[in-house]
Amino acid sequence: MSKYRTIVIGTGPAGLTAAIYLARANLNPLVIEGLQPGGQLTTTTEVENFPGFPQGIMGPELMDNMRKQAERFGAEFKNGWVEEVDFSKPPFKVKVGGIGELEAESIIISTGASARYLGIPGEQENVGRGVSTCATCDGFFFRGKKIIVVGGGDSAMEEASFLTRFATDVTLVHRRDELRASKIMQDRARSNEKVKWALNRTPLEVVPEALGVKGLKVRNNETGQEELLEADGVFVAIGHTPNTGFLGNQIALDDHGYIVVKPGTTETNIPGVFACGDVQDTKYRQAITAAGSGCMAAMDCEKFLEGSIVHDWSETLDK
Repeated sequence: MSKYRTIVIGTGPAGLTAAIYLARANLNPLVIEGLQPGGQLTTTTEVENFPGFPQGIMGPELMDNMRKQAERFGAEFKNGWVEEVDFSKPPFKVKVGGIGELEAESIIISTGASARYLGIPGEQENVGRGVSTCATCDGFFFRGKKIIVVGGGDSAMEEASFLTRFATDVTLVHRRDELRASKIMQDRARSNEKVKWALNRTPLEVVPEALGVKGLKVRNNETGQEELLEADGVFVAIGHTPNTGFLGNQIALDDHGYIVVKPGTTETNIPGVFACGDVQDTKYRQAITAAGSGCMAAMDCEKFLEGSIVHDWSETLDK
């Protein structure tokens, strides 16, 4: 069984930053990349709000650069999907599909949160080409254009209001007559003259055109008629799902499945297990905040390893 001082589960800005800091501390971390190495940024096009790139940088390129930086300092990468973990006592056990069982003295979880999609034709094919799940990330690219936001909760109201800074108008589409959003968020959206409403309409298809999207085909639930709502961009705002299913209820989670950390730290309820990035962030969910929390997790982990009475790894460490 392979044994490590620390294993980072998941990549993206959080996991890769943690790997960089751990490797520079000579802790030789193992990084399990998962099914989407690099995380959600690998599905984006140009990233313009990550500091240090005045002309912007492509999401996949940014993640590749961060990975190479971690490798340069000694981080090891393996591609596989974590199937289950055993955090009952150290050393912690991690079962990885295609690799087998690994042991580690400490764990950093950076598995992120996946945006929920509508699951309609034309949606996935046009992510990054007119379809988005992040107004903060992509709103700037739709300056002076028409935008559709799909959703009925607080996130949808917030995204719609934010996008009015750039768009000529924002049409909010929801499949019911009533919204799930809080009254204050509804009032804020309704008071914005740029926000239009298409309630009681079910999204059917994102309609593409040569250089992006033409709009969203919907069904009017009252009349049964189909119609095309024309727009240059479709923002899906129906929430996120944290990638914590593999943890098997061994880590404290909130009501929505996000990992709970001690305020001001990345410490979970299990000493030696840390969490960073979107898997524990219900508010910001930005690449730069994820990277910052990855730095925090690495420093918390390093301090834990220095201060704990640990297993003697001198004869068993692979790295």
